[in-house]
Amino acid sequence: MRIKPILPDRARTLPGLFRCRIADTPDKVAYRHFDVASKQWLETTWRTMETEVGRWQLALQNEGLKPGDRVAIMAKNCREWVLFDQAALGLGLVTVPLYTDDRPENAAYIMVDAGVKLLVVEGKRQWQRLQTVGQKLKKLKRIVSIHTIEEEDKPRDPRLVSLADWVFGLEGPLIANESEPLELATIVYTSGTTGKPKGVMLSHDNILFNAYASTTCGEFIDSDRFLSFLPLSHMLERTAGYYMPMMVGAEVAYARSVNLLADDLKKQKPTILISVPRIYEKVYARIMAGLKKQSAVKRKLFHAAVRIGYRRFEHEQGRAPKHWSLALWPVLKHLVAGKVVNALGGRLRYAVCGGAAMPPDIAKAFLGLGVPILQGYGMTETSPVVSVNRPESNIPDSIGIALDGIEVKLGENDELLTRSRCVMLGYWKNKQATRETIDADGWLHSGDQARIDPDGHMTITGRIKEIIVLGNGEKVPPADMEMAIAMDPLFDQVMVIGEGRSFLAALLVLNPEEWRSLAGSLGVDPDDPASRREKFVEKAVLKRVGQQLADFPGYAQVRRAWLELEPWTVDDGLITPTLKMKRPRIMNRYADIIEDLFSLR
Repeated sequence: MRIKPILPDRARTLPGLFRCRIADTPDKVAYRHFDVASKQWLETTWRTMETEVGRWQLALQNEGLKPGDRVAIMAKNCREWVLFDQAALGLGLVTVPLYTDDRPENAAYIMVDAGVKLLVVEGKRQWQRLQTVGQKLKKLKRIVSIHTIEEEDKPRDPRLVSLADWVFGLEGPLIANESEPLELATIVYTSGTTGKPKGVMLSHDNILFNAYASTTCGEFIDSDRFLSFLPLSHMLERTAGYYMPMMVGAEVAYARSVNLLADDLKKQKPTILISVPRIYEKVYARIMAGLKKQSAVKRKLFHAAVRIGYRRFEHEQGRAPKHWSLALWPVLKHLVAGKVVNALGGRLRYAVCGGAAMPPDIAKAFLGLGVPILQGYGMTETSPVVSVNRPESNIPDSIGIALDGIEVKLGENDELLTRSRCVMLGYWKNKQATRETIDADGWLHSGDQARIDPDGHMTITGRIKEIIVLGNGEKVPPADMEMAIAMDPLFDQVMVIGEGRSFLAALLVLNPEEWRSLAGSLGVDPDDPASRREKFVEKAVLKRVGQQLADFPGYAQVRRAWLELEPWTVDDGLITPTLKMKRPRIMNRYADIIEDLFSLR
């Protein structure tokens, strides 16, 4: 049965949305999570969530917090994340999400900048990591650990308390003392690829309107189940994977971890999945690696399934005529496509992808195999969704059509501009950055170059500032090249360099298994670092890079490469928690190597 969503005007605020959902479906399952002790998946109803949020609110009140105070959470996706958020918002507090794997220095900067007074951590691991920056967190008044920290593991810090002790004996009704709809609800810090992260200030109305506009892009039914694994500190998951399910009355299952995602998909059988491209890219890379070990017949069957399946998709979209080869689809679906769909749970109706661009070939492959991928576009500053493809009008090369109520247009240099109720209040304590991003007419400048087709579909064509200008004046888009190179499973991470140089080079982090296979074919020792410095090895790798860049202009070809096995991580400060490369830091880390690449051709 189709579900009618709760309207923003009825909810008014985010905790108001929570109360409306409780009133409408108190006994319906809200959340599913895996209980480690019993090794079972457990269910929680909305009525139970109401009781637990009430307990959290009394505990927060006992800390003497006042409306407008900032409180933070550093935990993986779980029921407690929702309990904390709803309890805090219902008291007029401002929530500040932190990535669980963020660098301690970055987390400390955010908490100091936002003036956080209370922090909820998942457990021992997060707290121990923060000990390295303890001197910067003196203004924190309370630290609550969701999981119990054993006495022998506790540091001598009177502020630290386990959740069980913090809420022990507390019982009371839900408190509704939130801010007004247009007032600040949360401060979400952007990744900061080129400098310190900026705090994006979002109101209740910003997020509610965005969640509601997102519900109009598809049909939601009472049996829908979201699988939540993209971090809730990411606004895409928070709006589309937490507030939107609450708005439509769908249930959410919390994945145990990315490593167990494949098993969780099969066990929980979600109907809706929200992800970033990297997850699909990894699945695709595993499929491609597995195909290499299959017979020639099975490889041909797979490629036929993708080709004919995509032709079928295009026909169903009304963009291609019926073709005789579609008669083969039932067989190919049984032999090939059905297995891929079943590996994702077998019930997916919408597989939403955002946060970055997905290589069109990968999107087309999944669509051909029957995985209903819908690409979209957004920014933290827009709460976050700006546009998304619709099931009935899905062009995988595009980022879809703007949501209802959201204006878009092209500015100078084809920059995508947007204006709506979803646009942020501004950057926390940074009026200059706010003025540079939102102009006097209320248009938010995205920094992305785009094309808008007559039918409203938009395509991102590049970044205004992320362009490499070679010494001869030729311009190349590094992100597009990196995406193309990464299509080869040999490459886990790629960074193209060459600003002001006479040619392009690349820093390449190799996939260990693929490197071992390549090293064997070249007759070198994969465990010897010197092997990766051999000229003939570099030449072999550059040949594969060149194959991926065959569609780029001749001047957009990589002539030198540095081969690495150690991945760039959040801990070493080379990527953000959302897996975006911090180009300046990587350039600094490899400064001497980069000079050698361009001097020793």
